Amino acid sequence: QVQLVESGGGLVQAGGSLRLSCAASGRTLNTYDMGWFRPAPGKEREFVTAINWSGGGAYYADSVKGRFTISRDNAKSTVYLQMNSLQPEDTSVYYCAAKLRYTQTYRHWGQGTQVTVSS
Repeated sequence: QVQLVESGGGLVQAGGSLRLSCAASGRTLNTYDMGWFRPAPGKEREFVTAINWSGGGAYYADSVKGRFTISRDNAKSTVYLQMNSLQPEDTSVYYCAAKLRYTQTYRHWGQGTQVTVSS
């Protein structure tokens, strides 16, 4: 079982930056694809970004492309989300999630970390 704990959220002014971390315990992450999600109107959670198990592929929602960067350090069992040029509409709870490589469903979720962007 993988346990995920997010950290790094907080309050920032528009145009500022934050770096979120997602630390895993229970298993090493080197066989898991990792993603970040946030709630959205009409959805339980919307996709923000993901990175595959090797770090060789990263994917972004159009709304964050060019501003957010996902990375991972498998030796530290940690995934990062660098958030730049933050806007008030980025205000949300950000959840880290893990799925076994070559599968479709994220089955492991963190408790979330709050990001608030003031205008």
